[in-house]
Amino acid sequence: MTLLMRLSATMSAALAVSILAWGVEDKALFFRENWAESPAEMPISQKHVANQELSLEVWGPGQHGIKKSNHPWIANDPFYVWSGPCPGNWAVSLKHRRSDVDLTGGARIRWRSKQSGFRELRIILRLPDGTWLVSDASEGPSEEWRVREFELGKIRWRVLDISRVTEGKWAASPDLGRVEAVGFTDLMPGGLSDACSRLDWIEVYGRAVAR
Repeated sequence: MTLLMRLSATMSAALAVSILAWGVEDKALFFRENWAESPAEMPISQKHVANQELSLEVWGPGQHGIKKSNHPWIANDPFYVWSGPCPGNWAVSLKHRRSDVDLTGGARIRWRSKQSGFRELRIILRLPDGTWLVSDASEGPSEEWRVREFELGKIRWRVLDISRVTEGKWAASPDLGRVEAVGFTDLMPGGLSDACSRLDWIEVYGRAVAR
């Protein structure tokens, strides 16, 4: 192998390592929430949050119907958020107590959920100026629990009216370099077991930004 070829191979390997390292750093786990292993209760509240670094907020006219559910007589039934009893639109958000998160680059969100009826579970974000966003990407109905990963760089966003939990106009290139809260909604009231959303856990991958 000539000197030029060896140098080229060395540079290529170094570049590959740099790209890999960048990707790992950019996609580090910022937080995970999988809910407290406690009896079912409605409405959901801060005591149902397993991750002590997170603050829970609930939104919309249906917020008091959001339930932290579990069925102990069902084998391996998870502890999960259930929208079935919600009399109106609802949303749940989680905020880290010490840091915001940079969701640019290779940031992603993963969750395990199960919807029924026409429900489509979507991501919501709060920006520092108070703007709320809701994703066009969603996870629809299924018979079984499913894990879904969302690449945030591929998502389009609409402005979200958080008081009513209804979508508005398209957001033109929102800056996700600093996000204060992350959550989820299906933009619909609950219809008990036949028309509802269920979320077992959520993971947010991004870079922590000191607040």
